[in-house]
Amino acid sequence: MTSNDLMVLPDVQSSLDRRNIPIEKVGVKGIKTPILVKTVLGSQHTVADVEMYVSLPADKKGTHMSRFWTLLESINKPFCPTLLTDVMAQMLSSLKADGGYISLTFPFFMEKAAPVSELHSTMNYQVRLVAEAKNGHIKINQKVEAPVTSLCPCSKEISKYGAHNQRSLVSINAELETNFAIEKQIEMIESSASCPVWGLLKRSDEKYVTEHAYENPKFVEDLVRDVAILCQDEPAILSFTVEAENFESIHNHSAFASITFSKKAEE
Repeated sequence: MTSNDLMVLPDVQSSLDRRNIPIEKVGVKGIKTPILVKTVLGSQHTVADVEMYVSLPADKKGTHMSRFWTLLESINKPFCPTLLTDVMAQMLSSLKADGGYISLTFPFFMEKAAPVSELHSTMNYQVRLVAEAKNGHIKINQKVEAPVTSLCPCSKEISKYGAHNQRSLVSINAELETNFAIEKQIEMIESSASCPVWGLLKRSDEKYVTEHAYENPKFVEDLVRDVAILCQDEPAILSFTVEAENFESIHNHSAFASITFSKKAEE
């Protein structure tokens, strides 16, 4: 036996499987890795939780798990919807698959100036980029979650003074036709709330936040409807789901609302 013979190892994953059962998703999850993300100003370093899967034909025993990591490690450009489309195409080609799924969940950081003092602080938002390949088509979704303040219109209307308010978590999960700035999605959410939230505030800012929220009361229903209008008017968004959860300050439960809309259904 020569040294060359010793180097030829069997490729078990590519062997035939006789159970004749296709697998919808097989791959890797639980990967935590540093990535670059595209921003309005350039790019940002962050850390992502990654899932990568492909479909597996009924007659194939397994997929090559190491190729997911190899592909991920080779990427040195900022992630955005168009790049994720390219990564999906490379993954399908490398693993000879017809269908695939890639998910990256990561914190996104944005510097914000307080409304009066202009004190600068950093806010973090949760973002999820997902690519899904089916029937020769690659769909890209970009989900952004942002915390905001909501003030109850009913409480304001029935009270002699004051009104209860709470922090709310609002998200836009948008199917995109092209790149769409994460910062823009955040702005769509924050502009629809009773008031945005900031990392640091001085007393002058706290006065502004209190009064601004009081002048802009919003039910959870108002939040999702106002964000939905902005999504409908955005050409880059093909379909979307808007969700809002109010962590109620006078109840031991949350209020929740959701809207799903597809522009493709109108065509």
